[in-house]
Amino acid sequence: MQTESREGLRMLGLSPKPAWAEVWHLWNTIIPRRSITGRLLMGQVWRRHDGRRWIYKKFTEYNG
Repeated sequence: MQTESREGLRMLGLSPKPAWAEVWHLWNTIIPRRSITGRLLMGQVWRRHDGRRWIYKKFTEYNG
């Protein structure tokens, strides 16, 4: 199943996205960015690539 989808992507001229693009990672932003909910975010945020664009989430530090 996995190889069939990869070959289909290759025929369309697309390449599978890298593994790092599928996970959330911390990122520092200087220019304000829109979050998933539409709010403006700045500073340290969670960032992930969804295949077309970068999506951002607010980073809140856990103080347990």
